[in-house]
Amino acid sequence: MPADPPQDPSSARDYPREFIASHIAEERREVSILGEIREVVFGAQDGLVSTLAVVATVAGAASDNLAVLVAGLASAVAGIFSMSIGEYLGSKSQDEIFRNQVADERQEVNERPLESEAEVAYLFTQEGMPEQDAWQAAAIIARHPESLLATMVAKELGIIHDEQDLTSGGPLRGAVFMGLSFAAGAVVPIVPFLFSEGLAALTMATTATGLVLFGIGVVKSRWTERFWLWSGLEILALAAVAGVAGYLFGTVLPTLLGFSGVV
Repeated sequence: MPADPPQDPSSARDYPREFIASHIAEERREVSILGEIREVVFGAQDGLVSTLAVVATVAGAASDNLAVLVAGLASAVAGIFSMSIGEYLGSKSQDEIFRNQVADERQEVNERPLESEAEVAYLFTQEGMPEQDAWQAAAIIARHPESLLATMVAKELGIIHDEQDLTSGGPLRGAVFMGLSFAAGAVVPIVPFLFSEGLAALTMATTATGLVLFGIGVVKSRWTERFWLWSGLEILALAAVAGVAGYLFGTVLPTLLGFSGVV
């Protein structure tokens, strides 16, 4: 069980190490969760909007519900693989770039420690620290190469130097979250066509999609601390813009250009 903070601390040394360690670990977990929320919001929103666009287009062109379901499911499956692989490759590339940058900074610390110390002192002064204090702080940090490296990559490159925290949960975990969230979102516009058809099914699919998008924004506000109504309306409005743009460029534009028979 983590230690409690001191009631009336007179100095920083009054805080137990166990309390500080627990507090830092909790904040790092929150950052990791926020990264996963990004993937869930992105995946679910794309699954909802892209699948709704497909079923709406097919439903408007064909009266057969089977065609709508097949098109919706095909779009969902393709989207799941596309989004998951894209997230995996993007996260993996970022991880590799970060590790390479850290390796370059480590080489600088080992081969040119005085230059590294000077860079840290300069960065401290850029943050408003008096020059004398900056040089003293940099000199103390430079006595410990790992601390010097961590300070450099954090302040110079904006990277947290932790082999386990270079990415939030790793590329594979991010890909799984992205794929599952896309799948969950894609199901919503398809389900109404299982027990209804035509305009009624399309109306239910559109309404359900809008409600889920609004709900995602409301849930997101728990971590962003924004007013829940504006958070929900923001995602709903942006998704609506994406949906209208997709419809215009995917249906109206080909028709105007004379390619409607191909779409």
